[in-house]
Amino acid sequence: MRTYMPKQDEIEREWLVVDASNQVLGRLATEIARLLRGKHKATFTPHLDTGDFVVVVNAERVKLTGRKLDEKKYYRHSGRPGSLKTETAREMLEKHPERVIRAAVWGMLPKNRLGRKLLKKLKVYSGPEHPHTAQRPKTYTLAS
Repeated sequence: MRTYMPKQDEIEREWLVVDASNQVLGRLATEIARLLRGKHKATFTPHLDTGDFVVVVNAERVKLTGRKLDEKKYYRHSGRPGSLKTETAREMLEKHPERVIRAAVWGMLPKNRLGRKLLKKLKVYSGPEHPHTAQRPKTYTLAS
């Protein structure tokens, strides 16, 4: 018996649309990371990119539980001395709701070349519209 290894041209990728409205951020991010990674497929291989493209719409309507809106902090640093920027989750959701979901998903992906490649397959939009209709994406409903 030999272990099956999918070849690069055998991997079939789909485009999935996930609606983030009224979804809890962490639970949404785990499901998105699972789809990007390909863990929902029988051909999942840990060292290969077997996942699907994920389009997230309505990022501005995602929910955070507890006091995370005011206590959770996001940090950015340009690398120059004294340039650390801090924002709360509430400020980040008002200005850049896409970054909140992207940061949560990135925290659940591997921190290597594969993880960076997987994150490029995530497309996040704050409103209900997205420019990926040509790819004929399927709607993916999350178990809530």
